Amino acid sequence: MAHSSPLRVFLTALCVAVLLTGAYSQNADSASLHGAIHDAQGKPVANAEVRLQSRGSSQIQTTHSDAQGNYTFTGLQEGVYALRVEAESGNAEISSLFLSSHESKTADLTLQPAATKPAQGSADSPKFFDEPHFTVSGVTDTTSLGGHGSDTIVRTRESLAKEAASLGKPAANQSAETSSEEKSLRATLRKNPNSFEASCQLGHLLLANGKASEALPYLETAARAEAAPANVTVAHLHHDLAEAEEKTGDALKAVGEYQRAAELSPSEPYLFDWGSELLVHHAPEPAIEVFTRGNELFPNSVRMLIGLGAGFFTHGDTPAAVKRIVAASDLNPKDPAPYIFLGKMQAAESTTSPQIVDRLRRFVTLQPESPEANYYYAIALGKLNKTTSERAPVGEIESLLNKAVRLDSKFALAHLQLGILRSQQGHDSAAIASYQRAIQSDPQLGEAHYRLAQAYRLAGQPDKAQDELRIYEQLSKESAQRIERERHQIRQFVYTLRDRPVDQKH
Repeated sequence: MAHSSPLRVFLTALCVAVLLTGAYSQNADSASLHGAIHDAQGKPVANAEVRLQSRGSSQIQTTHSDAQGNYTFTGLQEGVYALRVEAESGNAEISSLFLSSHESKTADLTLQPAATKPAQGSADSPKFFDEPHFTVSGVTDTTSLGGHGSDTIVRTRESLAKEAASLGKPAANQSAETSSEEKSLRATLRKNPNSFEASCQLGHLLLANGKASEALPYLETAARAEAAPANVTVAHLHHDLAEAEEKTGDALKAVGEYQRAAELSPSEPYLFDWGSELLVHHAPEPAIEVFTRGNELFPNSVRMLIGLGAGFFTHGDTPAAVKRIVAASDLNPKDPAPYIFLGKMQAAESTTSPQIVDRLRRFVTLQPESPEANYYYAIALGKLNKTTSERAPVGEIESLLNKAVRLDSKFALAHLQLGILRSQQGHDSAAIASYQRAIQSDPQLGEAHYRLAQAYRLAGQPDKAQDELRIYEQLSKESAQRIERERHQIRQFVYTLRDRPVDQKH
């Protein structure tokens, strides 16, 4: 997707994941600092003024970001520095950043509009809503999950909610350099266990390396610190706490921390993560409210629209979902994510819509070598044939499916649809071969086993048919048990919409 890296977006303040990228020095003891400046939507910011001041010194070093948003300071002495960036589109600051000798450190910052970052405690502190319109509490009974349609649709809604939430999530990355940084921070905390800076940085570093349970106590120590830094720094701390709480299984605390981060610094990533947390834990109405406001603030964010669409789809409003994801595809026609969401949504429904067919046609036109583009457009044409008089040639549908499996021989769903198509045409042996290839690609694809059983029955092979039916029944049982187990393991959200003032505008 055409999004900035979430790891870059997350480095907005003190809680920076410091990536050592190799030593560059002008003398034996010098250090260097470099990074990139982006706006709230992830675009590089050129000609931003970057100022670096050593703690205890009145001297300030100044440089400007280049056309790609990059900046560099070299020849630096070991010590603690304050880094601040100012530009027309906003400001960002890291109030305490440690450099050791020989070190080459990267600190990327994301600008926030100056109006969203007043001093903490100010009456003008930024709020995402004038007042949140919902409250959230935790329960464990999820028997009413979904609430719309069949289990297939419910599973698809759950899947798309998780996929929307995962857009742009960073992967853990442990390296020798980060391990060295971790040792240095732990040494600092042995000397000063209550250090805000070291606790925050170590917590973020552990979290970025997939060690959420280890990160949590350090982040909590930083949160308890009496010294209150700038709002954007506190926002980053709350966001890290949210990530750690989510990964250690306390989704209720996580959503509260995501909300606090977004209220302190209503950037696109913080708002998106807040909405996503609500979405994946089955609170679609609050998620829709968050994504709606996020879309108003960041109308060019593709993933905000996808999140909003996923919220409507989870809530059972497919037309509203289609509208938002269609709009996401129009924002960046080359981005495959909205098209794939549209394709998966229509796969769960019995019909399609002209909007979906039109966008999936554009998908395959723009990306003709994409297996997904060929597959989802074929499915769209097949559903269109069932609901309108404007019928696509069966040969075109078959050609698209054949191309999908030619591009990806392990595309189980495409093999399955080819089998269904060939069975409808009366080509039983070809259908059996397609179902077998689908099962070879994905042995857990229950429908393929069921279809193969029917094909064997029609071909006069009852023993093979019974074998496939037994496999299908076992897979169905295991799937139902897994879904029920997941529903009871996930911390479910119960929300109560508050009374809104009569003149409240939405």
